Amino acid sequence: MASAPAESFEIVVDGAPVTVDDERLTLLDVLREQLGVRSVKDGCSPQGQCGCCTVLVDGQPRVACVTPARRVAGRTITTLEGLDAGVRDGWTRAFAATGASQCGFCTPGIICRFAGLNAKGADHGDRGAAARALAAHLCRCTGWQPILDAWEAYPRLLGPAGEAGVEDAGRRAEADLRAAIEGGSPQSTGPHVALGDGGFADDTAPDGALVAVRAGDDCESADEHGWVVADTAVEARRLAARVPGRRTTASWEPPLQVPPGDWAVTLRTSWTEPGYLETDAAWCEPGGRPASPLGNGGAFGGKLHSPVADAARRLADRHGRPVRVLWSRPDTVELGPKRPPLAAGMRSDGRGEMVVARTPGIAEAVRAYGPGLAVTEVDVPGPSTSSQVRGAGWAEAAVLLAAVRGEAGWIAGPGGGSAAATVEGDGSISVQVRAGRALDETVLRSYCTGAAHMAYSWVTSESLGVDGEGTVHDLTVRSFGIVGAAGMPPVAVEVADDGSEPVNGSDAVFAAVAAAVWISRGCPPVWPTDR
Repeated sequence: MASAPAESFEIVVDGAPVTVDDERLTLLDVLREQLGVRSVKDGCSPQGQCGCCTVLVDGQPRVACVTPARRVAGRTITTLEGLDAGVRDGWTRAFAATGASQCGFCTPGIICRFAGLNAKGADHGDRGAAARALAAHLCRCTGWQPILDAWEAYPRLLGPAGEAGVEDAGRRAEADLRAAIEGGSPQSTGPHVALGDGGFADDTAPDGALVAVRAGDDCESADEHGWVVADTAVEARRLAARVPGRRTTASWEPPLQVPPGDWAVTLRTSWTEPGYLETDAAWCEPGGRPASPLGNGGAFGGKLHSPVADAARRLADRHGRPVRVLWSRPDTVELGPKRPPLAAGMRSDGRGEMVVARTPGIAEAVRAYGPGLAVTEVDVPGPSTSSQVRGAGWAEAAVLLAAVRGEAGWIAGPGGGSAAATVEGDGSISVQVRAGRALDETVLRSYCTGAAHMAYSWVTSESLGVDGEGTVHDLTVRSFGIVGAAGMPPVAVEVADDGSEPVNGSDAVFAAVAAAVWISRGCPPVWPTDR
């Protein structure tokens, strides 16, 4: 006997009543898929782990992806779009003025969190409270410090123009250029980015597009390439029957051993995840050119060869309709490229040996910075690897060389910039960077602070759980080990602008901070050092 259809119910979204007919929907489903509210993002697919879908429910921050819509029946939902215009503009000015938004995927949820905190009368001079409030959020780009700067700056940027003034078009162009140089792909800056309007692929898909997701093991609806296509994302995911991602409680040693030798310093690493928050997505019209999965950022090299664009083109041509192709978070972990694991030993003269998972271009990257390292590539069961992930190979070589010197010193990156870093006695990190003409110091500092965060996190806490057969067991965004806002030490960035041609500086900062952090901990032979 068929069950009786569920009764519909209403919620109020940004002041307007909305009828929900399917009680199985989450609040994220309703907002993003039913109503098309694109500021509400999905970065964890969905497990309540990234904070990108945070909205206000009766004024209180709530993660929408794990909130059943039925649970908020009759209640008032406020998205970023529904905030008071003055409040929203104040936050976007604050984020732009402090460099608190780079790709802009996480910031709509963070602004909603901050708006809720501000409405409670929280002290904008209390950075610690703001950092603790961000416990439910992840940001991979900024290193958190600019976001906390935005929290402090918000009160003075309220009003018709605040202290931000009228933005000069020439300054915006220089800011965009600096962001593109640092991010490795065309990027935009400015208040609209904090609103999540940077141009992410799935946000720009036409209404009525079909949706394709990867099938689970028990799915009977997949095509020969493993895709399930349906009229909506909700339907496609139900048909796909994917098992939710998981985080293992087990741990595995790095897979490679240091070659025998009389080494001054040794290092063993495991696979690490680029950790970009916007999972791979693309869409395409029949016979058209697919939207780039890079969106408003380079994804730290992790999306340069993403297969979702080709899949969107192929599926659109097959179905004769626009198709959105969406990877889940477990898809990015299982199928996306990683930093390859390695094991190395180096003598005090800079000579040594490195064994690294076989990865196209990795030996050349290592030798370009550490010519005294003999590199051996070996086959290792595990996820795919790439030498295009930020700093892969050359950064490890730079860190090893710094360790045998006993100080980080100045490190030159392949992008032309150079940097030096020191971990101070109180744990804070001091950075100097040379990147030619700064163009926009706020943007450059933001990218350098983000690089410092990524390096600190890489050395101290990031790795993936991969067993001896090569199966990845850490499939949630929180399992990557990315350091949160409350755990990140302060970073001071000094920019040396010599007026020369602008070049990438943040990659050099990444290597310099990694070296400084490792040296400050006594160069323990296994990364991450603190897990």
